[in-house]
Amino acid sequence: MDLLLMLLLLLWSSGLQAEDEHQSTEPVRLVGGASRCAGTLEVKQGEWRPVGYSGWTLKKAAVACRELDCGSAVSTGRRKESSDRPVWRIRTDCLQSGSTLRDCASSGSSSSMVELTCSDSVRLVNGTSLCSGRLEVKSEQSWSSVCEADFDQQDAEVVCRELGCGTPSVLQGALYGEVEAPMWTKEFQCGGNESALLDCRRSDSARRTCSPGKAVGLTCSEPVRLVGGASRCAGTLEVKQGEWKPVDDSFSDWILKEAAVACRELDCGSAVSTGSRDESSDRPVWWIRGDCLQSGSTLRDCVSSDSSSSMVELTCSDSVRLVNGASLCSGRLEVKSEQSWSSVCEADFDQQDAEVVCRELGCGAPSVLQGALYGEVEAPMWTKEFQCEGHESALLDCRRSDSARRTCSPGKAVGLTCSEPVRLVGGASRCAGTLEVKDGEWKPMSDSGWTLKEAAVACRELACGSAVSTGSRDDSYRPVWLIRTDCVQAGSTLRDCISSSHSSSSMVELTCSGQQGAEVRPTGEH
Repeated sequence: MDLLLMLLLLLWSSGLQAEDEHQSTEPVRLVGGASRCAGTLEVKQGEWRPVGYSGWTLKKAAVACRELDCGSAVSTGRRKESSDRPVWRIRTDCLQSGSTLRDCASSGSSSSMVELTCSDSVRLVNGTSLCSGRLEVKSEQSWSSVCEADFDQQDAEVVCRELGCGTPSVLQGALYGEVEAPMWTKEFQCGGNESALLDCRRSDSARRTCSPGKAVGLTCSEPVRLVGGASRCAGTLEVKQGEWKPVDDSFSDWILKEAAVACRELDCGSAVSTGSRDESSDRPVWWIRGDCLQSGSTLRDCVSSDSSSSMVELTCSDSVRLVNGASLCSGRLEVKSEQSWSSVCEADFDQQDAEVVCRELGCGAPSVLQGALYGEVEAPMWTKEFQCEGHESALLDCRRSDSARRTCSPGKAVGLTCSEPVRLVGGASRCAGTLEVKDGEWKPMSDSGWTLKEAAVACRELACGSAVSTGSRDDSYRPVWLIRTDCVQAGSTLRDCISSSHSSSSMVELTCSGQQGAEVRPTGEH
């Protein structure tokens, strides 16, 4: 009997020891914050050290929040110390492959540490960004989905605010996948002004199960805005992550392809132009990780803290866009009215209307106008016939009349291709000379790493055959475009891949095979 008792005591103490060892080897923690889901990020690999701040984004922070069994990543920032100390540096490429923070940590030293806030008890899962997904709520250390009938618009406003996102835009069951039990068994009764969902009043729900397809799927708008411009679709680009800050243009080489992400998040039209605004001194800004954005993430997911005196200026079209095209100058035409986008029927749109749209989007003249070029579309359809004269600056400035149709035959939604705003000037033909691109204004292309591969793209856009030769022309120091070669090599157009804030005295000279000896194109706008 005594022997049996001793064995039981021994097993019990071993279990406690094993539990203590398990707790002590938890490799990630947040310290010094208001809860276990906020504070300075530390990782244990032999010893506990803080994580050094180096381009830390919410996308990376989401990995830490998941490992901590906290909710969604809300904000990330840096904490400065007076001197360097040992830190862990996290390899981004390692983390993107699905590894853990601890697996991706290497030794280093820094005086800047990662500060991180995760939501305590709410998260959105399986979404396209940190501001969308199936809603889950944590109670007693387990996560539960919420039934659509126990959740309304005011509840959604609280969740979106708690996660640092914009206002709710879509609230619908099964948007982000089906889910089985467990289900949350309370009905939320938020007033809409609470700071956290679990601060809201709750009552027992009448249901213990939820019908298939009825688990809450929520999309919050992205916290992005343009300020100081002529409309809500133009101005200095700002993103909110904890606080509103402008986006830096000095290091990120901001291009129209990235600007298109911002225009989409703003529910504006297509990206028309991008530039920079210089201030007299540095101020806190967000720096956008281009590799993060190219992977399909949102602006907010890809920003990291920095300081700069150069800010991104951006213009999107207010109420016209081309979708599903091969570039920003091609796609199925959509027009915005009363906060919703509609396709246009081919019979209500002609060549003069197309000239206005191409000009409004900062593109060249219309080259193809044909239905179903860029995919079929269902309702809604635009119900007015456009009657542009061709000189208007925006499609919605044109006269309109009621259309005779309320539906559009399959394959008859307007597909439009505008020519790319590219030209060669000063050469023996329109297919030879100094390369210029228009993005708001015409500028020559800087001869910086320019190869026949990039030249072939220009010749193709000019309808000038193959690239024969490329060289450089020296001129006085002047504003130029710099090309992002990785963007062009991915199949984008020259205009989509140029960045501003550069000056040079060396310009690209280019000769294409087509139309040798043809009439010289004027150097003015066409």
